[in-house]
Parts: sequence; structure tokens; C-alpha cells
Amino acid sequence: MRHPSILLAVSFLIAVPLLGGCVAAVVGGAAVGAGAAHDRRGASSYLDDKRIYLAAYDNLNKDKELALKNSVIIVVYDGVMLLVGEVRTPELKARAEQRCSGFEGTVRIINELEIREPEGWWSRRADNSLTARVKTGLLDLTSLPGFDPTRVNVTTAHRVVYLLGRVNHEEGEAVTEIARNVPGVEKVVTFFDYTEATSETTQPAK
Repeated sequence: MRHPSILLAVSFLIAVPLLGGCVAAVVGGAAVGAGAAHDRRGASSYLDDKRIYLAAYDNLNKDKELALKNSVIIVVYDGVMLLVGEVRTPELKARAEQRCSGFEGTVRIINELEIREPEGWWSRRADNSLTARVKTGLLDLTSLPGFDPTRVNVTTAHRVVYLLGRVNHEEGEAVTEIARNVPGVEKVVTFFDYTEATSETTQPAK
């Protein structure tokens, strides 16, 4: 008789090749309940964003040129989809957006893909390091009562930090200031959904 854990492991190994670039996203989805508990979007919107994110990556991975020869990063928050990374031609930039379009619940797509050769592993690692340092800085933001840093999505591409989240203006200004002062950050771009109003700003780093 086969042990249930062995069957589960085999099922996962079979599924991995089919998921392509979405493997990490699926594994991370196990923490949906914990993340939604701290999120201002509400459980329904939180899960909708996860669904859009996975569906967009799945469709993007069907285009082998985009998936294997370029670097497209997808972020979804409250129905807003952000595309960052590098593609080699304007046609590929438009194609990536088309691949990620049309999913129910998407409010708009912000296409920040740069037309250039994909960056190497070390450059990507440097961007990831900046993201980690910004997130660490947000943990020290204790002056705002009730602020939860997990409500802010931080993504970095080409030393530019993109911030998404549902915040009030005081929180948004404080978060932006922390990101701007992280060494190595060249610019901060915010796409906050403000609880008082909606706004977008771009701030150069000091």
C-alpha cells in the first residue's frame, strides 16, 4: 500500500514541470490565510489578486520567447498589475502586456518593462537585496500607530523601488521616505491606493 505522503510528493513532482515560472508563486500561496489576516484588501480581493497573478504568469509562460529569453516580473495588488523587468524589443513589451491582459478583476496594467538586454543574476540579486533592505526598514517604522509593513508590496528593478499598497497619506509618506534613503536606491515610484484618495508619485533617491 502506498503511503499518502509519497503520493503527495509524486503528485508535486509531476506538477512542477507544468507550472514553469509559477512554482514559487504556488508554494507561497500556502500562506494566503496568514497574509490576508493583515491585509487591508480583505480576503476576497487578496485571493482575487493571487488568482490574477497565477493566471497571468501561466499565460506568459506559454510564450517561450518571453518566458525564457526575457525577464518579466508580475506584481498584482488590489487589481492593479505592475510589469517590471527587461524585454529586448518594443514588440515584446507590448506582447507581454497583451499576455497579462484580460483577466477578470484586473483594474489596470502599469507596464514599466524596460527595453534592454535582460540583466544577469548578480544584478537581479542586487535588486532583491534592495527589496529586502527596504522591507527591513519598514519593520522599524514604529512611529505610526497600527501600521503593518506587510500591507506594502515592495518590488525593485534596475535599482528603482516600486511601492504598492493601501495606505493613508501619512503612512505613504513615511514608507516612501524610508525607501528613498536606502543606499543603492536610485528612484522610488509609488502606486499607492490611498484610503483618503488615489495618487501616484515618483521620488528620486537621495
